[in-house]
Parts: sequence; structure tokens; C-alpha cells
Amino acid sequence: MEIISNCTQDVIERAAKALKDGHLVAFPTETVYGLGADATNEHAVSRIYSVKGRPTGHPLIVHISSINQLDKWAIDIPEYAKKLASKFWPGPMTLILKRSDLAKNFVTGSQEKVGLRVPNHPIAIALLREFEKLEGVGIAAPSANKFSAVSPTTCSAVVEEIGECLENGDLVLDGLQSEIGIESTIIDCTNLRPVVLRPGFITNEQVEFASELNIDFSASKIKVSGILESHYSPKAKVVLDSIAMHGEGFVAMASIPTPKGVVRLASPATVEDFARDLYKALRLGDEKKLDKIIVLQPTGIGMALAIRDRLLKASHKES
Repeated sequence: MEIISNCTQDVIERAAKALKDGHLVAFPTETVYGLGADATNEHAVSRIYSVKGRPTGHPLIVHISSINQLDKWAIDIPEYAKKLASKFWPGPMTLILKRSDLAKNFVTGSQEKVGLRVPNHPIAIALLREFEKLEGVGIAAPSANKFSAVSPTTCSAVVEEIGECLENGDLVLDGLQSEIGIESTIIDCTNLRPVVLRPGFITNEQVEFASELNIDFSASKIKVSGILESHYSPKAKVVLDSIAMHGEGFVAMASIPTPKGVVRLASPATVEDFARDLYKALRLGDEKKLDKIIVLQPTGIGMALAIRDRLLKASHKES
């Protein structure tokens, strides 16, 4: 495994070649860092599951370079899905669509649907485009961490999480801290109306405006990333909206003072700051070997809803 901080064009070409040769490449996106493999290479994809300790029936998101690649991976694409893709790609949105023959069971978790996203990060886009030059058609890339653990938003977090599990020929590309900090909005587009399966930076209100349809809030049985009850969990116990005691970690908006004797882990000034710094703060709590982290959740809709979704799952850590 090699860590590369200066991602020049030569490095991008080398990383694309590594993917084509069946190696893994961890790379930054605007949401979190992904652990990438050639989405058509079953052996390479199996290594993602092995490195992460991820259940094999849990589907992966395939990253593509542009909306022009959509028809290669999906069929029967509804018009509202095309509207969403045109509006929010590249960006932090994953669309669930009926899969084409290209999307095999080892990527889709044996479901007849596939998750697709065009990331909005210069390194990710450059890597995808270079991969296409080598006749690659998509990069399967879940978050670059152990399954159900805190997603990495920095290169150092990737190395801390999975570095010892990577092999010679695998690469980790450093693109500084992820700008958004929480995973993409996942939207099921296999029904008459969009179904938001995982909230994110793209809000429900934006989805309805762009699709010109009301969201369907009926329950979905589709398996997608990040929908388990327990997920995004640090080693420390996460407790929501409680009083922080001496020696405990504390995350809250900057306007909320730090109780005496409490370890402040983050003081975000805005909801966007809260999202960007949340996983970094949870990791910091583990670095400080804290037993408990108290988080005062942001209120409201939009990004605040996505943050509360991640925190609810983080607080459901199984003992």
C-alpha cells in the first residue's frame, strides 16, 4: 500500500492503471473517502468486502464520470431520475435504478437494482475519466473504513481504518478533508415517485423541486449503504441531547458553551460545519480514548435531518 499526497496527472494515470489491474484505490470525494475497485472485476470487488469486513449481500455504489454513462449501468430510467441527475450531478446524490446486464450480483448484492453516483471532487473525477481511457466503465466505492464504523473524511483516517489490510499495489490518494463530510443522499428511482432512502446534502425539498414530484415516504425494502440501525459508530458510546459530565466528549454548535471538565471535540458555527466536522470529532473522541461522547443535535430540516440520521445510527452501537 502506498499513500500519495501530490495527486499529479501522472499519479492519476498510475491509480487508474492500478484499478484496471485489479488493485484497490482509496480516493477522496466531496462526501467521504471511498475505497475503489473496478466495478466489473469480481475479484477486485470481493477484496473491498474483505478489507471492510462488509457483508457480501450489502450492495455497493458505482461511481461514474458523467450522466452520459448512466445508460451503461441502468435501464428503464424514469424522466424524473434524469432530471435529478441533470440537476445534481456531479454531486452528493446516489440514484437507485433498475440494473443493466453490466451490473452484476457481486456489485448489487444480488438485487435487480444498482446505485450510481457522479462525485464532485477533482481527484475523483480525474480518476474516473482516466479509468475510462483504459476502457473502465465504473468504480465501485463504498466508504474507506471498516463496516459500520465512522466514515473517513481525511487520508489519515483511511490509513488508520484499513491501512494494514491493503496490499502491495493498492494506493491511497490524499485529497485533504472532504468538503461535505457525510455520505450522499440516496434516492430510489424505481417507483413512480422518488423515495429518499438516506438523507444527505441534497435535501428532500431539493429532490421534490428538481423532480417536480412529491417524495414517496412509503417504506422501502431495498438494501442500500448506511441504512442499518447501527452504523457510523466510533468506539466511544454516543449519547444524544444529554448533559455532558466531567471527562466526557462534547459536540455542539459554537453558540453552546462547554460544560466544566468536559472535552470539547467540535464547535461548528453552521449546520454545514457540523456535517463536515462530525466524523472527525467522533474519531477525535476515540483518539482521546473517551468512553462517552455527548452530541447536541442541530434542529430543523435539510442538512440537519441528515446529521440526525447519522447520529441516530451512531448512537445505536451494539454492545
